[in-house]
Amino acid sequence: MQCDAAPFVTAVPWPALLIRANERIEAANEPALKLLGTGIEGRHFITALRQPMLIEAIEASLTDAKPRKSEYLTNDGQQDTTYKVSVRYVESTPEPAVLVCFEDVTAFEQAGQMRRDFVANVSHELRTPLTALIGFIETLKGPARDDAGARMRFLDIMDDESKRMNRLVGDLLSLSRVEAEERVRPTEIMSPADVIRTTAHSLNALAKDSGVELKTDLPDADVSIVGDRDQIRQVLNNLAENAIKYSGTGSIVTLSLTGPTYEPRLRSQAVRLIVCDTGQGIDAHHIPRLTERFYRVDSHRSREMGGTGLGLAIVKHIVNRHRGRLEVVSEKGRGTCFTVILPVR
Repeated sequence: MQCDAAPFVTAVPWPALLIRANERIEAANEPALKLLGTGIEGRHFITALRQPMLIEAIEASLTDAKPRKSEYLTNDGQQDTTYKVSVRYVESTPEPAVLVCFEDVTAFEQAGQMRRDFVANVSHELRTPLTALIGFIETLKGPARDDAGARMRFLDIMDDESKRMNRLVGDLLSLSRVEAEERVRPTEIMSPADVIRTTAHSLNALAKDSGVELKTDLPDADVSIVGDRDQIRQVLNNLAENAIKYSGTGSIVTLSLTGPTYEPRLRSQAVRLIVCDTGQGIDAHHIPRLTERFYRVDSHRSREMGGTGLGLAIVKHIVNRHRGRLEVVSEKGRGTCFTVILPVR
């Protein structure tokens, strides 16, 4: 059955072109004009597309009438964009043509890259302590077999490395659980002030050992929110523990609660859970990447402190589950404040 296919191009939801056997673009819908530029109708398709693999696919389909797939790569000014291109032969009047459709698969490409990066990062993080353990075991079985002093020193290091692996596995499992629950709204009524008190009490010993003063600043009136108590405690524990470990001896870490007040960003009444320290602060260029998995401001120091690089990623997903916001304000030499904004209802 033959038909005039040109009018149907406008009905295609993706960018689409109709290219005749004379290799001229007869029709282009509005998304295609936005992608490739206005004024392409009537021109030879090579002048509009200019990517050899796609050009070859179109020429081949015009020749043998078989469907083809290709890719089209471009840049929107902010990031690279990848399109999966389908080329289909169309029997139409006045002459045959091919319909070329562009499907934006950038999000899928980015998700795939994130998975590959995540696997690579996990492998790297596990390989380092595993390599150390294997090396020390071989040494203990060989040259240091009868050296009591070396044996105890190596066993202490092996203990630290095994605990590091255990923390990493625990954080990976925690991140997996949080991601799985991210779209499930919490239903429990809880007191954020109670969670702050519990967190401060559990971290008092760490603060004293680190030479840090740990303080709380809570309102007189209690307030309740809808949230997962265990997850909110996990958020506060991660933020406060980081503040204690990295702010340095002599600094002050304060856990505060304010509100409820109207928050324009949430369009509702909300409370603010704030963890501030008077430490050395964080350079501005690090702040946008703090919640990325395995991102560390100081990789060597973080590993020495027992960090896995996943704590703030877990915090981000928990805050997202509660439909809240995470804000970070830091000034070099003046300290850092992490603010978690959570809706009351």
